[in-house]
Amino acid sequence: MEEQKQRVIQEYVPGKQLTLAHVIANPDPVLYTKLGIEERNAIGILTLTPTETAIIAADIATKAANVGIGYLDRFTGSLVLTGEVAAVEMAMEAVNDFLQGKLKFATAPITRS
Repeated sequence: MEEQKQRVIQEYVPGKQLTLAHVIANPDPVLYTKLGIEERNAIGILTLTPTETAIIAADIATKAANVGIGYLDRFTGSLVLTGEVAAVEMAMEAVNDFLQGKLKFATAPITRS
């Protein structure tokens, strides 16, 4: 008897949300190498939906503080910021505030390791 395989279809339904906002203070230098980004004192990681919101978040972050964009992907909604710890935190707070206040997004608390 032939076994029938089941096919699973996943559907992506974006909401208006910032799902991850995390600061890595003084990361291990190997992270910079693996990510292929310039070594600074902190890395900030944001994940957003709809995914194009990463572009808006990058603009807000770079205007709010002296941070660099380590990685930006409008197809996955991933944004990686680099800079001094305080600058990365300030930029991420500005992104959270703008998305929540102006665009009515559900935001995530900024966590730190």
